[in-house]
Amino acid sequence: MPIPLILLIAFAALTAYIVVGYPLLLAAGFRRRAPPIVKDLSHRTSVSVIVAVHNGADFIRAKLQSILALDYPKGLIQVIVVSDGSTDKTEAIVREWMDRGVVLLSVARGGKVAALNQAMTGARGEILFFTDVRQPLDPQALRHLVANFADRTVGAVSGELRLVRGETGIQADMELYWRYEVWARKRHSQIDSVYNTTGCIYAIRRELAEPMPPDTLGDDAIMPLRAFFRGYRVILDPDALAFDYPTTAGAEFRRRLRTLAGLCQACIRVPALFTRANRMRFHFLSHKFARLVLPWAILGIIGCSLALPASRVRAGLLIFEAAVALLALVDRLVPAVFPLKRVTSPARTFIAMNAAALASLVVFVVPAKRLWIPTTAPVRRKRAASNPK
Repeated sequence: MPIPLILLIAFAALTAYIVVGYPLLLAAGFRRRAPPIVKDLSHRTSVSVIVAVHNGADFIRAKLQSILALDYPKGLIQVIVVSDGSTDKTEAIVREWMDRGVVLLSVARGGKVAALNQAMTGARGEILFFTDVRQPLDPQALRHLVANFADRTVGAVSGELRLVRGETGIQADMELYWRYEVWARKRHSQIDSVYNTTGCIYAIRRELAEPMPPDTLGDDAIMPLRAFFRGYRVILDPDALAFDYPTTAGAEFRRRLRTLAGLCQACIRVPALFTRANRMRFHFLSHKFARLVLPWAILGIIGCSLALPASRVRAGLLIFEAAVALLALVDRLVPAVFPLKRVTSPARTFIAMNAAALASLVVFVVPAKRLWIPTTAPVRRKRAASNPK
C-alpha cells in the first residue's frame, strides 16, 4: 500500500474521531462519574463581582443594572469595575453608579488579565465572580453559582452563556456549535470537571485565585485549571445564565482566534494537562487539544490526496475537497433564503474555525496584547440608555 494512502487513512481516521467519534463516545457515557454536587441554594457568602472593560460605554450601564438586579443580599456583594485604559465615556458612566457601591479602578491599558490582577488585589469577597461588560446576567445567576460552593469539593463554577438566535447562516452555525460545547461541558462536569469556564460568567474561591501573567489570553482557562490541579472540581451550572447577541461580521473569527491562542498558551504553561496529574486527560486530548490538531489533520488529508498516484479515487478526493472550499468561498454571495445556504454556511464556518486554529500559533510570535481586540455585537440602545438613578 502506498505511503500517501496509509497516511491518508490515518489522517482521515483522526479527523473522523475528532468530529464524530469522540462526541459519540461522550454521548454513550463513561463508567467513571464523580459524586453529584451538593448544591444548596440557601448558601450565602460574600462575593466580589469583577468586570474588566475597555471602551465599553455602549454596554456598561446595562451591565451594572444587570449586576445590581441580581437576587442576592446586597450587603454581601462588592462590585468592582476595572477600566483597562478606556478612552470613551466608560469611566464617566461608572462614576454615576458609585453612590450605589460600585468601585471604579482606572488602570493603564495592559489587557484584560492585567486589569483582573489589579482588581483582585482589592477584592474582599470569599468568592470572586468574573463577568464581561457585554453580556447581561439572569437575576438568579449569582445565587446558582454560589450555591455550588456549599460543596467543599468545588473550586470554580462556570455559568452557561445563552446565545440569542442569529439570523444569518454563520451566526446560526455558531449557535449550533455552542450548543454542542455546552452539552459536552455538562457531560464533563458529571464525569469530574470541565477544563475551562465561560469567560463572561464564572466564579472561583478567593483562596484559589492567584495573579496570572499579564499576557495571559485565557483567564477562564488558567485560573480554573489552578483550582483543578489542587484537587478541586470545576463544574458547569446550566442554571446560572448570561446572554449574548450575535457578533458582527469578522468578530467571531477574531474571538475564535483569541480563544484558541489562549488554548495554545495553556498547553505550554500548564504541561500537567498532558500527564497523569490531569484526571480528565483523555477528554482534554479528545476535545480541547483536538481542536488544535484538527486543521493539521485536514491539511494532511489534502497533502496526501495530492501525493496519490493518478486514479479515480484521487480525482474524487480532490473534487470533494475543492467543492468544500468553493462552497465556503461563495457563501457570502448566496442569499439567506436560498436552500444552498444550508450547505455553504456550514462549509464556511468549518473552514473559518479551522483557519482560526492554524492562526492561533501567532500567539508565540505576536504580543498577546495585540490579540485582545474587543468583540463587537449590536448595541441594544434602549437598554443601554437606561438611567441608574
